[in-house]
Amino acid sequence: MHDIRFIRENPDVFRKGLTRRGLKADEILREIEQLDDERRANIALVQKWQEDRNRKSKEIGLAKAAGDNARVAQLMEEVSRLKSDITNAGAQVSDEASGKLKDKLAEIPNLPLDEVPDGKDEKDNIERHRFGAKRDYAFAPKQHFDLGEALGQMDFETAAKLSGARFVVLKKGLARLERALAQFMLDVHTSEPHNYTEVSPPLLVRDDVMFGTAQLPKFEDDQFFANSMQLKNELEEIFSLETSHESVSIGDVALSRDFLELALQRNRLWLIPTAEVPLTNLVRESIVDEAQLPLRYTACTPCFRAEAGAAGKDTRGMIRQHQFTKVELVSITTPEQSKDEHERMLACAEEVLKKLDLHYRVMILSTGDMGFASQKTFDIEVWLPGQNMYREISSCSICGEFQARRMNARYRTKEGRAVRHVHTLNGSGVAVGRALIAVMETYQQADGSIAVPDVLQNYMGGVKKIEK
Repeated sequence: MHDIRFIRENPDVFRKGLTRRGLKADEILREIEQLDDERRANIALVQKWQEDRNRKSKEIGLAKAAGDNARVAQLMEEVSRLKSDITNAGAQVSDEASGKLKDKLAEIPNLPLDEVPDGKDEKDNIERHRFGAKRDYAFAPKQHFDLGEALGQMDFETAAKLSGARFVVLKKGLARLERALAQFMLDVHTSEPHNYTEVSPPLLVRDDVMFGTAQLPKFEDDQFFANSMQLKNELEEIFSLETSHESVSIGDVALSRDFLELALQRNRLWLIPTAEVPLTNLVRESIVDEAQLPLRYTACTPCFRAEAGAAGKDTRGMIRQHQFTKVELVSITTPEQSKDEHERMLACAEEVLKKLDLHYRVMILSTGDMGFASQKTFDIEVWLPGQNMYREISSCSICGEFQARRMNARYRTKEGRAVRHVHTLNGSGVAVGRALIAVMETYQQADGSIAVPDVLQNYMGGVKKIEK
């Protein structure tokens, strides 16, 4: 989230960044300034009330000394009214104005760094470098779902019976290969020289945690959430939600239907779309010492995405699933460290693919293709012979203090004289499901079997080939 002070002091910088994002910068800036003017006016009004109260309180003393009891009574009544206004109306107008401004700022994406290429979409991304080369096959390479189904170890039909579209059941060698990939990635990232700290985080998180990493409110439709059925049943027992009554009394307290719906909403928990969410929020609402930075975390978790905006895309296979496994990398740094940390994170993700001997390219995303919270993003795209195209397998982003402001995550400088917001970075290290796809398509054999990469054979108990 953006700092209103920065926007006020650097309107041209803010306008330029939003314009590069393809947004109506002047319109957004005008609305922000209007909301901030309203907030400032309300603060000034409350301050005036406080000044009036203080002045009249002093006048009470003077009136008492003069023996003017009528004036004392009048002033005391005025002070009492002002105190009530400050406590009630003052807090309300200030909270409303501040809330409107905060809501608007929460809708605005991060500003791109100067070196990010301008563009409208992925067509304007720039290739940075490649590793390896496309393999030659003496046969027509198949896609992963054709290979998996022919092996009898990738079952989309049964998954659809269990959960609907965009799920899969893996069996036997492919199930073990997915587990092997995840363990291999974690071992790479937690050992020298990467030295990430492995974390096993919660898979269900609160609203403010999702807000902290900017999944909420903008991307609410792409998320899954859960409510406690026990709480829901208890509330419905108190207030039958299927009736037309708008309120119910419990003792002397009247509860509205909206209140009960809000109670359910505030007790919901979100299924994480990526381990970035809990890992980054490990430092929320805290002040860490600069000597502790950078903090580096990794986790392998299931991830859940509704893919609301992906209707009709990649409907076959495992490319775009509602549930998938991913190894995530998160770094918490000082502003001075963050750009170097971004390069380091990219190298850590690349190391996984290099050890698997998978051909890939690294792309610098354009302003039109970057994520909402990102200042700059590298995408690693792995080559899939069966699809005859590159597909994203990792995305490494530097977010600056954008997420830190939403989480109130800060650090104390070594001198101890200042407290500043940390910088946050996140990246896939890498997506396990897509790595499985890449291994299957890259290492497929003419007979439909899958050769196991050398670095995975120990994780597979010595198995060198997956076959029917």
